Amino acid sequence: MARSQSARIARAALDPLWQSIREEVAGDVEREPILASFLHATVLNHKSLEDALAFLLAGKLECSALPAMLVRELIADALEASPGIGQSIRADIRATRDRDPAAKGFSEPFLYFKGFHALQTHRVAHFLWHEGRQSLALFLQNRTSEVFGVDIHPAARVGNGILIDHATSVVIGETAVIEDNVSILHEVTLGGTGKAEGDRHPKVRHGVLIGAGAKILGNVEVGRGAKVGAGSVVLEDVPPHCTVAGVPAQIIGTPNVDEPALEMDHRLPCNPDIEDCG
Repeated sequence: MARSQSARIARAALDPLWQSIREEVAGDVEREPILASFLHATVLNHKSLEDALAFLLAGKLECSALPAMLVRELIADALEASPGIGQSIRADIRATRDRDPAAKGFSEPFLYFKGFHALQTHRVAHFLWHEGRQSLALFLQNRTSEVFGVDIHPAARVGNGILIDHATSVVIGETAVIEDNVSILHEVTLGGTGKAEGDRHPKVRHGVLIGAGAKILGNVEVGRGAKVGAGSVVLEDVPPHCTVAGVPAQIIGTPNVDEPALEMDHRLPCNPDIEDCG
């Protein structure tokens, strides 16, 4: 245990993102002393990003059935056993800072953005699911839904560099797959079409941007670099590097960048076949 703790401390010393978070938070303590106790407890008292995240999430997810100390230990054990989760955490923080203009640094999404919190809780639940601890994973899914308003099945596979912006009412089903560098807005559903069993949820490929309120239903593929307009209902495959919109969604153009998720431009191209098109 002592060797493991020493290794974590050594890694933290070489972790520039964690150092940036600590520096930002230290500045916040100076600017807003009323938050000093909170900021010390959640960031400055910890040796690593993983330790701080376990503490932060435990305070949000605790309940009468699972006290904070137990949740913290559960999360810390998962992060220790699966170092890849730590890589995903850092990629998600960078994605949020880079793509969300509301994020003025790395510490803001880490401390305050519930889409980030829900996603990291899912990563722990996903680890538990594949460790054969399905009941505990489903318990965490339930708490995530109650606390953050985000419902992600523990079996869903989620890549790195994911932004879930605002996050309220996001639903991601059991057999859904989300590849790297995807951006998802609030009220998005990656769901099934009814009572079908087996592989029944969407596959969202690298670099996709999904607008607010979009519903993607069934075992359909949203191809690499595609864009789904806000409020759309997608029931068919979306080819790579296409923009779709409408109910049901139709191809209306192509994004002007290879990875719309990075650009975060939700405007849709003008369709010359529609009358009164600007």
